[in-house]
Amino acid sequence: MNAHISKDPLHGVTLEMQVNALVDRYGWAELAQRININCFKNEPSVKSSLKFLRRTPWARAEVEALYLDSLDDQASNNTVEPAIDPWANSRNKKK
Repeated sequence: MNAHISKDPLHGVTLEMQVNALVDRYGWAELAQRININCFKNEPSVKSSLKFLRRTPWARAEVEALYLDSLDDQASNNTVEPAIDPWANSRNKKK
């Protein structure tokens, strides 16, 4: 049997993984400048951001768009900077 491979770049990437990757790449201050929403400006945390983004479709769309743009930027960038791997932390957890 052939495994189905999705062409969707967000397939298997949760919203939490996207927020964590963006915070790692940009930090909260720059993320708040790029996406003007209060959950990134005032006492930012992943938990509060996820709560807001899950209830607010337009804000979630902004985060997803920035995440995809950051993936495109890394693909076109030829530096030796390591790629953002949303699965990296899940592989390191011990059972």
